[in-house]
Amino acid sequence: MLFDTDVVIWVLRGSTKAARVVDAESERSISIVTYMELVQGARSRQELRQIKGFLSDAGFQVLPLSDGIGHRASIYIEEYGLGTALGVADALIAATAVEHNDCLCTGNRRHYSPIKELETKAFRP
Repeated sequence: MLFDTDVVIWVLRGSTKAARVVDAESERSISIVTYMELVQGARSRQELRQIKGFLSDAGFQVLPLSDGIGHRASIYIEEYGLGTALGVADALIAATAVEHNDCLCTGNRRHYSPIKELETKAFRP
């Protein structure tokens, strides 16, 4: 299961519901884009250590970008960027899930709804 940034943030904020969703999956991954969003959102070095510690302790695999992911994301932006909520980060995260044949767990299914080949699992906080 690939987890979107919002779900990881909910866990870090102490949501037991989000933690149960993450704990229910034996294979946990995030896109490098999610990792960068989490790091960028850290308000201190201590918070950064907590984020990195959580990801490590929970066994998250951080999936790098590849040529295929970049190409697929650019197609998503061309096809769906105008008139939808799909931005560059979301396109890269979606492309990562599709390229790895993974389901994306997200609280923002609307952002990803135009992408028909993307399997999503809704998270409601």
